[in-house]
Amino acid sequence: MARALSVLALLGAFILAAPAKASLPANIAHAHPAEFIEAVGNNALEIVKQKQDTIRSGDLDAIYDMVNQHVLPYVNFERTTRLAAGRYWRQASPEQREALVKAFLGTLVRTYSAAFKQVDMGTQLNILPFRGDADADDVVVRSTLTQSNAPAVAVDYRLEKTPDGWRIYDLNVEGIWLIQNYRNQFAQQISQSGIDGLIRALNQQNQ
Repeated sequence: MARALSVLALLGAFILAAPAKASLPANIAHAHPAEFIEAVGNNALEIVKQKQDTIRSGDLDAIYDMVNQHVLPYVNFERTTRLAAGRYWRQASPEQREALVKAFLGTLVRTYSAAFKQVDMGTQLNILPFRGDADADDVVVRSTLTQSNAPAVAVDYRLEKTPDGWRIYDLNVEGIWLIQNYRNQFAQQISQSGIDGLIRALNQQNQ
C-alpha cells in the first residue's frame, strides 16, 4: 500500500509538471488519448530530470509556480476534488467548494514535493496498447513506470473529453485510484467536523 501511494504521488508529480516546454504540440490535448499521455508524461519527465536544484530538490515555490502555470490546461482538478468529496460536494456552498479545491491542491503539491526526489535519469514512462474507444468521452490509458533498480509499476490514467481536448482527472496505481483513496479520507473527516473541518485539516497539514 505504501509503495503504491508513493508511486501514485510520483505520477501525480509528472502530471503537475507538464507541460513546461514550448516543444510540446499546442494541439496535444486533441490527440489520441494514448499519444496525449505519452507526450505529456515524457515531456514532464525530461523537465523534472533537468531541474535537480529546484523541482527535484522539493522546492515548493518552484513547484507551486509550475502548477499555477501549467496544471490547468491538462487536469480537471475541480472534478477530481468534486469526486473525492462525493455526496458532500452537493452540500458545500460555492465558497466552501472553492476553498476545498485550493486546500486539496495544496495537499497534493505538498505530497508531490517529496515524490519529485524519486525521479532519476533511469525513470521511464511506457504507454501500453490502448484498449477501448478513443472517440468515447471517458477513457483509460494504461502505462508502466520504471525506475533504476526498481520493478515496473502499472499505472492507469482516467481522462475525460471536453470541447478543449482531453483532461486528466484520476490515476490508478497498483489498484488504488487517487479519488477513491481521498474520498474515504474526506468522508471520515467530514463526518467528524463537517466540510469546514476538512478544509481546516487540509490547510493545517499544508503549513
